Amino acid sequence: MGSPAEEILPDDLLNRFRTRAPDYDARNVFCHEDFDDLASRGYLRLFCAEDDGGAALGMAEAVACQRRLAAAAPATALAVNMHLVWTAVARLHEKLGDPSLGFILKEAAEGEVFAFGLSEPGNDAVLFDSITIAEREVGGAYKFTGTKIFTSLSPVWTRLGVFGKSEGGGEPQLVHGFITRGSTGVEILADWNTVGMRATQSHTTRLNGVVIPSERIFRHLPVGPNRDPFVFAVFAAFETLISAVYAGIADRALELAVQAPLARTPGMDGVPVASRPAIRMTVAEAAMKWEALDAHLRLLAADLDDGVDHEDQWFAKLVSLKTHATGAARELVDAAVSLSGGRGYFTESEISRLSRDVTAGTFHPSTVESARRTVANAWLGPEQQI
Repeated sequence: MGSPAEEILPDDLLNRFRTRAPDYDARNVFCHEDFDDLASRGYLRLFCAEDDGGAALGMAEAVACQRRLAAAAPATALAVNMHLVWTAVARLHEKLGDPSLGFILKEAAEGEVFAFGLSEPGNDAVLFDSITIAEREVGGAYKFTGTKIFTSLSPVWTRLGVFGKSEGGGEPQLVHGFITRGSTGVEILADWNTVGMRATQSHTTRLNGVVIPSERIFRHLPVGPNRDPFVFAVFAAFETLISAVYAGIADRALELAVQAPLARTPGMDGVPVASRPAIRMTVAEAAMKWEALDAHLRLLAADLDDGVDHEDQWFAKLVSLKTHATGAARELVDAAVSLSGGRGYFTESEISRLSRDVTAGTFHPSTVESARRTVANAWLGPEQQI
């Protein structure tokens, strides 16, 4: 019997995904067939309880699934990742003794598709502030006006998690809620025409006075860094599962880096390409970088499952993992490109597509600059102003 990841994502299914990926990329369309296949197999219920038809996976097993999926179809994995993040947030809350987000798991088990509407143009504070305006309405509802970017799953989401800043009365608050698809004032712009990860169709979403009823508002938080479990859960789920996607790209890049010299014909000197010292050193360095990433991701995912308390070091560990995963994936892809010869320069080649997909890792939070600030604060304390 194979691992849970192999049972959930068998080879024949992944082969179909890998075959479709070039067409989605070339036509710049959403991965509808992949998404339908995953939904029909219960993939959107990875974190849901078995009683609700879910797989009840922990973070380590979900990471393994996302790595396996991303190695075949990175954009498909990144798209569905956003739904999995929300369900992982709810699962982590339950582990922390807070069942208040259990409705996410319940609705996911019933077929609802969750997406992230948190990123905003010009907002480098991420979860700690918002440019979107949230105005309190009668009865506890809020009206949201603002722009959200990188909204993956735009063609299929049914629940969009958003937040905005309310400044009406007292201290400003960050208000979080879920928009139901079809709500008045939601405008999805068909503007996703990017270098890579094209099948995610992560369109810009404008909120033109969208009213979220009180029963769909689930959090009020202060502006600025805070220790609310929700903030930790979002960071933990997002950074770990994003890292899994790029680790999957690294997994495939290493496979291609090994296959390429073995498949190339010898040069005029008759020496097999795989026997040339420079080629061997490039493969060896790529494999060593892969080993470090593999160990790092496995360890942190297991720590989340085991409830390890890293106290004030948790955020530093999470952002370090994300920057490690995206950076190492880029390095492994570059190695595979250099080893593939001229074939890797053609747009239809898999490694060419991976070299474009992996670029997206730069734009996910946390950025390298932000991650360094977080790590410096964890080890040195807050920066002192003179």
